[in-house]
Amino acid sequence: MRNVTISISISTQDYLAHYQGTVKEVVARSSDGRNIRFPSTILQPFVSHEGISGTFVIRFDDNNKFQDIQKIG
Repeated sequence: MRNVTISISISTQDYLAHYQGTVKEVVARSSDGRNIRFPSTILQPFVSHEGISGTFVIRFDDNNKFQDIQKIG
């Protein structure tokens, strides 16, 4: 299984476009410098009144299919 670590900060206003379905993906830079594209829906458990902010580990299988996400900071 592969994993990437990303730090993101998305305001409530910006995430609203994801929630409404206008925007369906997030692009973030991983800690090792790669651009990572993933469905915004995987972030829904982490939405607060301030939006989404933190460091996350995203795990993918060997076919690059999403497996899970964990907030680590």
